[in-house]
Amino acid sequence: MTLTYSWPNPDRDYANGAFIPEGDSYLPTWNAVAGAFRANAGDRARLDLPYGPGARQKFDLFLPSRPPEGVCVFVHGGFWMATGRESWSHLAAGPLAWGWAVAMPSYTLAPDAHISEMTQEIAAACRAISAEIDLPMVVTGHSAGGHLAARMGCADINLPMIHRVLPISPLAELGPLMATQMNQTLHITEAECAAESPARLSLREGVSARVWVGADERPAFLWQARTLAEEWACPMTAELARHHFDVVDSLADPHSELVELLLES
Repeated sequence: MTLTYSWPNPDRDYANGAFIPEGDSYLPTWNAVAGAFRANAGDRARLDLPYGPGARQKFDLFLPSRPPEGVCVFVHGGFWMATGRESWSHLAAGPLAWGWAVAMPSYTLAPDAHISEMTQEIAAACRAISAEIDLPMVVTGHSAGGHLAARMGCADINLPMIHRVLPISPLAELGPLMATQMNQTLHITEAECAAESPARLSLREGVSARVWVGADERPAFLWQARTLAEEWACPMTAELARHHFDVVDSLADPHSELVELLLES
């Protein structure tokens, strides 16, 4: 089956920065806060651990002050084309406070890799992380990272150590992205769209899921989140007064509902 998408302005639908006050200020702020977090982590931070031969096939591992109870994997966003694990280290603070290790992988970006290859890279990262810490794993991620986090819970991926995925503002149905200018870099085909859209795939048996999104996000991202939650028949939370750039902030707060739901047994 071939799906055709004809939104009036698909590029506008996914233009977050244009609709968030001082949108350009967020990435420099994240870089500064994440850098300070790494600098203060001391010997509880193990940085640049390889999970493959590629230049970006590395992960950072942050350890709690006591033996870990599990490991949380956070996958960064950036429309599969930008940023890296180094911009998000501070988001490890919430799970760390509850005694969970936190791993943050990078992955090869478009146009040097297709989304299907990124999926396999994150799966390889999860296996390498599990080899370091053989404990139950939960996977979360934001935006494009939310897509990759959701993919780790799909039935076609064999990762038995994962028992929960919590995609944040995920791009769960890739069809609309094919109509954007971004696809000149992403090169999503109909076949890849079908194979890599979590909303078209089944959740793996034994994996629980919850979708998280900011209530003040672009309608397209609310639609993406709702579509995944409906297809997977899993709960969805729209966090009040949060937009696409600050919806991840709650991961740094040990007392947030987001961290509680991510780590719940």
